[in-house]
Amino acid sequence: MPSFNELYDRLVRASLADKTEEELEQLRREDFDKSQLECLLHPDQYPAVWKIGHCDCSQEEAANCAGKCLFDALYTDEKGNVAVNNKLCVGCGACVERCKAKNLVESKDILPALSLLHNDDAPVYAIVAPAIISQFTEEVTPGKLRTAFKALGFSGMVEVALFADILTLKEALEFDQNIHTDQDYQLTSCCCPMWIAMLRRVYKQLMPHVPAAVSPMVACGRVIKKLKPGAKVVFIGPCLAKKAEAREPDVADAVDYVLTFKEVQDIFEFADIHPEKMAEDNRDHSSTGGRIYARTGGVSRAVKDCVQRLNPDRKIKVHAVQANGVPACKQLLNDLQEGKIDANFLEGMGCVGGCVGGPRVLIDRDVARENVNQYGEEAAAPTPIDNPYVIDLLHRLGFPTVERLLEHDHMFTRKF
Repeated sequence: MPSFNELYDRLVRASLADKTEEELEQLRREDFDKSQLECLLHPDQYPAVWKIGHCDCSQEEAANCAGKCLFDALYTDEKGNVAVNNKLCVGCGACVERCKAKNLVESKDILPALSLLHNDDAPVYAIVAPAIISQFTEEVTPGKLRTAFKALGFSGMVEVALFADILTLKEALEFDQNIHTDQDYQLTSCCCPMWIAMLRRVYKQLMPHVPAAVSPMVACGRVIKKLKPGAKVVFIGPCLAKKAEAREPDVADAVDYVLTFKEVQDIFEFADIHPEKMAEDNRDHSSTGGRIYARTGGVSRAVKDCVQRLNPDRKIKVHAVQANGVPACKQLLNDLQEGKIDANFLEGMGCVGGCVGGPRVLIDRDVARENVNQYGEEAAAPTPIDNPYVIDLLHRLGFPTVERLLEHDHMFTRKF
């Protein structure tokens, strides 16, 4: 009987060779857990975390395990096994790390994503998180990655950092419009789905302080689909929670599938593609602000610089405080409720270090942070308002001025 990992490897290799049906026919004659196959073939129908084995622990131990989920997404079924609630799971991945029996694994979107490349006439775009810089070794630049993705069959690669620029502008404008006294504050909303999930589910009373902005991932997917009707979009990043975010009903129109850096590394290895040997295909579009979103404090600095650039005479400046990791985020929000925080801009990241510390990064988060900082400093434009690509793109989308981003448009706004 093939294990889950063996099943995964066989199907990915078969898909890359365009022999999925032959492999499936062979598997139907073998004895294995058919539910695992269903998860791999149809990940969008299951939670961001999958249960692939039975619990051997006691019912009391299983109940204790389920009770540790911050979002109440784990429960014990009638047989005493831990199960995952699809509607409540945000994909933080904490349970995957805690499960001693390794019965919990993260969702894997490789098979349907590869199917788009092989079986769909529509163009398919890879959109990559700012944290991707040097994840596949120091030699793998964004330009080489773009060539590697095209070798896999993608029509192109877009850096989500460009859309972090646009959301920075939106949040800076929100700050300038709404923060006028020492008691006013703003909870940054853009990029981390775990932070947003904590606010929406655990700290609901704070939601009026959260600007109604989509994440840069969602903004990027929506813009591509508007400018390229019929296109498909695959997001690539370090985060499991993005898989759950991409399926949320109000933003599910933006991204078709989400792959982690680890999943992409598997694809490159199975396809015998070596990004470090690829030719450069550079497209320098994002500003410093958008590029540093990947690390703790990046959003704060980006918005602070943008507010200063938009309104240099503003008396109340951005006074930011950050938290990274779920426990620290909870403490920050508890302190805020108890009146212990005097900052007016609060940034939360679910992973220690920010996105560079995500659960499926390929390199040490401290090294990744320095790589992101360096890439940010290399940008031609320091802030989004200085970025001609941002201004041009907004004009193409029907925004004659940046101030129009404050309107409740569908493209960059969500309903919390």
